[in-house]
Amino acid sequence: MKADSQENTQGKEEVDILTQTEEPCHLIVWNDEVNTFEWVIETLVDICGHSYEQAEQCAYIIHNNGKYAVKNGHYEDLKPLCEAITERGINATIEMLAN
Repeated sequence: MKADSQENTQGKEEVDILTQTEEPCHLIVWNDEVNTFEWVIETLVDICGHSYEQAEQCAYIIHNNGKYAVKNGHYEDLKPLCEAITERGINATIEMLAN
């Protein structure tokens, strides 16, 4: 976070205002010909905290579209999830959201 200083209308007091500088990101899971639906579903439930039904829907979208943003958030929050997914042999990346 970045702090911006602003003066009040009388010019006597400075106030720090926090502004968000981190851009929101997508955690993308990519389709492959190696991992099973069940393994991808189990991974999304275990690592991302999805319900079984939500993970199943994500798996079908990944399969049909080649990739899917399974989670959104800040890079620092998504990085450990991405690493945990890739440690299970599933391709995952983090991409910045377009403004």
